[in-house]
Amino acid sequence: QVQLVESGGGLVQAGGSLRLSCAASSRTFREYAMGWFRQAPGKAREFVAAITWIAYSTYYTDSVKGRFTISRDNAKNTVSLQMNSLKPEDTAVYYCAATKGTVNLDTVSQYDYWGQGTQVTVSS
Repeated sequence: QVQLVESGGGLVQAGGSLRLSCAASSRTFREYAMGWFRQAPGKAREFVAAITWIAYSTYYTDSVKGRFTISRDNAKNTVSLQMNSLKPEDTAVYYCAATKGTVNLDTVSQYDYWGQGTQVTVSS
């Protein structure tokens, strides 16, 4: 069982930055690939970024490439999402998720554990 707690959301103007963090309870955190997803009102949950547990490979959805950076610290059991050059269309609830899977990391159904989410609002 893995418990995930996100933090760092808030209100920011377009062009600004936020850093989201996700703290995991599992002592085997290093064995999980971690993902960030987001869900805007009335829309389906969508993939944002993922990082593998081996080789620390990273993956991003096209709309955030060059603006967002995912990273992890296995010693602290945390995964972070640095978000720069934020746009109003980035407004959503952001969720952290964990999986022991190694493929299809951009797929919601691949993940076994989810945090409660943190709100990010970008004003124009």
